[in-house]
Amino acid sequence: LEDLINEFFEITRFSLSHLELEKRDTDLKRMLEQICSEFEPVLRQQGMACRLSLEPELRAVCDPDKMARVFDNLLRNAISYSYPDSPITLYAWKQETSIIVVVRNLCDQIPKEKQAMIFEKFFRLDSSRASATGGAGLGLAIAKEIAELHGGSISLNSTPEYTDFIVTLPERKNVRLS
Repeated sequence: LEDLINEFFEITRFSLSHLELEKRDTDLKRMLEQICSEFEPVLRQQGMACRLSLEPELRAVCDPDKMARVFDNLLRNAISYSYPDSPITLYAWKQETSIIVVVRNLCDQIPKEKQAMIFEKFFRLDSSRASATGGAGLGLAIAKEIAELHGGSISLNSTPEYTDFIVTLPERKNVRLS
């Protein structure tokens, strides 16, 4: 219940106030490595692992705390919906003027009619899941809000074998920070 209340307050804060980003030059590669490491005990307990496929240099100007929340939410979601004993893979690379981060988990395909709603507040793919194993349906809405505040986006691609959550962020390019 406490987690639900905290998520509710956070999404309300994002929606009702102008969220100030504290942007700074950020090593996304290191951030993703650290987040995967933090999830290791939970993953190990479920027979899962987090695999990384990252370019050696991934830097962006972003609010590191809020971007960490995006990747934390995506990993939590992937853990909740993955097949038992399957890996979760994080891919990240530069593409033109963007950095692409993909969180892939092996799972059932998300039905096409539900894909459009997946980033809506309080939407849960399986409403029958117990609250102990699932959230309030706010994590992906929060992730989307944060990605868009950074001038980026978040989308998904779901196939019968896996689902990718794709975060696109502007790459750091001669940005002057005050």
